[in-house]
Amino acid sequence: MTIQESRTPSATLPGAVTRGQLFIDGEWRPSSDGGTADIINPATGAVVATVAAGTTADINAAVNAAKAAFAPGRWSGLSGRERSRVLNKAALLIRERAEELALTESTDVGKPITFARVVDVATAADQYEYVAAMAQQLDGSVRETPLQAHAFTKREPLGVVAAITPFNFPLILSSTKIAAALAAGNSVVHKPAGDTPLSALLMAEILTDAGVPAGVFNVVTGSGGTLGDHLVAHAGVSKVAFTGSTEVGRHVAALAGQNLRPVTAELGGNAANILFADADLDKAVGTVIGAFVFNSGQFCMGGPRLLVERRIYETVLGVLKEAVAGVPVGDPRDPETVMGPLASRKQLEKVASYVDGARAAGGQVIVGGEPLDLDGGYFYRPTVIAGLDNDAAAVREEVFGPVLTVQPFDTEEEAIELANATEYGLAAGVQTSSIARAHRVSSKLDAGIVWVNSWALLDPAVPFGGVKNSGWGREYGPEALESYTHTKSVIIGTD
Repeated sequence: MTIQESRTPSATLPGAVTRGQLFIDGEWRPSSDGGTADIINPATGAVVATVAAGTTADINAAVNAAKAAFAPGRWSGLSGRERSRVLNKAALLIRERAEELALTESTDVGKPITFARVVDVATAADQYEYVAAMAQQLDGSVRETPLQAHAFTKREPLGVVAAITPFNFPLILSSTKIAAALAAGNSVVHKPAGDTPLSALLMAEILTDAGVPAGVFNVVTGSGGTLGDHLVAHAGVSKVAFTGSTEVGRHVAALAGQNLRPVTAELGGNAANILFADADLDKAVGTVIGAFVFNSGQFCMGGPRLLVERRIYETVLGVLKEAVAGVPVGDPRDPETVMGPLASRKQLEKVASYVDGARAAGGQVIVGGEPLDLDGGYFYRPTVIAGLDNDAAAVREEVFGPVLTVQPFDTEEEAIELANATEYGLAAGVQTSSIARAHRVSSKLDAGIVWVNSWALLDPAVPFGGVKNSGWGREYGPEALESYTHTKSVIIGTD
């Protein structure tokens, strides 16, 4: 396949997106100072929406509304079964408005509409359905003790949760936090990424229609630094749930630590995908390509580092050169498109600088290695680079774009050493036909999740999160829901 030429998408966006206001205490309102910000379609560079640019006063109002909603128990005081009904309704409404959400996500981020439908929207609906079931299972336990007492534990919601999310998967990464926080009975203040806030506004409408009471869910849009810092450091916040870069994650944790608030932090990644000679090569190469071009490489759990057993190294480079050149790049609205633009001009320039640096470090660009001029959008050709050492920036750091580095290895032990030679530990992959090797290698990889003969298979029942500088805490699974509660022990004397 040849690179697709893009078609100019419509700039019309439906629903709450056209409103573009803050959502605080169940009401749509402008920012306190009337400020606004333009939202850019990264496929064309055109303005597609204007939203309120919130202020610290708006953050205060949102936190106060969330606290006021939490205290009387209008949501936190409901039974898990009652909250479950509302969250199931939210999942149903997400599916009913699937095309609207997919169109919004595609326009806001630049992701292919097909992926927005079958990945982003479907995953968000699944998340709400899963936690709706789990909300009814937040049980404590009776504890055996020699005391003359009856002792038991309860799980209770924390209070106000600050959910801060990045630009690359706005709908999915907000749902992982918001759905679990609501299921546990908390109130939420959501601060979406300044560049990609549109689906957050739609979700405010959907959650309200589902029956979430006023003040329980709030959205403040605007630039990240000042607003995010103010929200994280706010004394009224009981927990921070953050996804973003490792650098910002450290800053968030330090701010939250001043108030001794717990933080769930899903941070950067730089995963290695290990390809052994005994793997099904056709399937493995498809997996490798998907792992680095999905969402234009803007994927913290992507696979930007490929380690290949030396005896098939040259063969794999040849196959990649041909296959990657055929990845359809272009208009996200075209159902045939596999890779859209990067989310912003800043991100495009960052990726280009990494590739230029790799060339200067002696790397060989096998395919790609340059921007793609389509309709003024922020496109970059999917790129494969060989011949780099581990100390090259493109290997060592998180590029966050459609760039794959390829390195050879001779032994299983060397592959594991190379894979773990990074400050990150979010994900890893093993491509092999040997089940024994799969178990052996996956157990030695420093990663929160390991995919074998696959990549990016995720489900709300299976927890994910990082080790090392990829953060702490888990999203998805019962582990995530429990992190939005605290354990209360009750001891009733019987003497």
